[in-house]
Amino acid sequence: MKSIIVIGGGASGLMAAIAAAREGARVTVLEAMDKPAKKLLMTGNGRCNLTSLDFSREDCYRGGNRMFCQQVLSQFDHHSTMQFFEEMGLLLQNRGSGVYPLTDQASSVADRLLLEIQKLSVKLKCRGKVTAIEKKEGKWTVYTESWHYEADAVILACGSQAVPATGSDGSGYALARMCGHTIQKPFPALVPLKCQESFVKKMAGLRTRAVIDMEIWPSDGSTVQQFSESGELQWTEYGISGIVVFQLSRYASATLQQKGRVQVSVDCLPSVTEERLFDLLYKKKEKESIGDRLTGILPKKMIPVILELCQIRKASDRPDETQIKRICKMIKHLPLTVTGTRSFEQAQVCGGGVTLSEIDPCTMESRIISGLYLTGELMDVDGICGGYNLQWAWSTGYLAGKSSAVKVTSHKKGEDHD
Repeated sequence: MKSIIVIGGGASGLMAAIAAAREGARVTVLEAMDKPAKKLLMTGNGRCNLTSLDFSREDCYRGGNRMFCQQVLSQFDHHSTMQFFEEMGLLLQNRGSGVYPLTDQASSVADRLLLEIQKLSVKLKCRGKVTAIEKKEGKWTVYTESWHYEADAVILACGSQAVPATGSDGSGYALARMCGHTIQKPFPALVPLKCQESFVKKMAGLRTRAVIDMEIWPSDGSTVQQFSESGELQWTEYGISGIVVFQLSRYASATLQQKGRVQVSVDCLPSVTEERLFDLLYKKKEKESIGDRLTGILPKKMIPVILELCQIRKASDRPDETQIKRICKMIKHLPLTVTGTRSFEQAQVCGGGVTLSEIDPCTMESRIISGLYLTGELMDVDGICGGYNLQWAWSTGYLAGKSSAVKVTSHKKGEDHD
């Protein structure tokens, strides 16, 4: 019976353990925290957006290689994920394009996974922080702070650096590096953005529908790139947050890490054209003050900010045509300068990680050293909001678990770094 060690008891690690055990392998999961699946319990605001029904966007996954992601997902897609959980007894529901447990509780997903590994006699060792791994004479040795384990194959499912309190502390990168892998420097993704402008503090706590246009200037002087997203925007003391920001944040984060520049333009009233807005503010309410004209159009907190930016001192003033045009432009194109991101503690996922060219997308096996498999966020892949990162965990975990269990042990010359 083949022996497999899975390092990490998160979503991809538990999936890998189940897939390997179903193929007859003897599996041990080593989890550094006191309990497994801590990050999984936080997903979807505690409701767990398992996957998505819509993979039409070309940029569902960002990172090193789009074709790599397509190859992985073609072998275990969202249909496979839904079937996997339904066969285990988890009832699902659709909310828009998102797929959730019918209970609306992430704990239901974690509990079903843990019940399954128990049925399959998978050993789960919590507080088993792995400090080193090595391969000698075709066998792996995995060292923890208090013990060591031997195995025929090792699956690295340690996660990234995002939300380190859940166990994703970046230690997986060090283990991959021990085995000869190259790490693209990690950076926060799906993360709030910090802005230079002080007026954001005056709108802190405000949630509005918005369209965000982002321009990034790479430090190497290459072509300026433009990105756009629409959705709910949350104003904060330090800048901007919300899903619309998260979807764009990886581009800002990667650019700022390389000392580039990032500028954002916010359309604060995307449902109304600039021409229509001018008509509402100027032609139809000529006897009202500008403050009164904006009432019912903009949130109360935003009105004094817009007026200040347009250099209108009093909300009681009656503006002229030029001022109204300036106000309309500011509402539709509010400029912000992005200076940074929140830390890894506030990031849902990371960009960067193990270079994809060093991994076989058909099996998730390392191309550097045989018998080593990698899953989930450890790789240089990050998905957008909406269940895509969990789907990546399920897909890569399943392939790594199954492949590690069914592969006939071989020692091809030049593959192993023993």
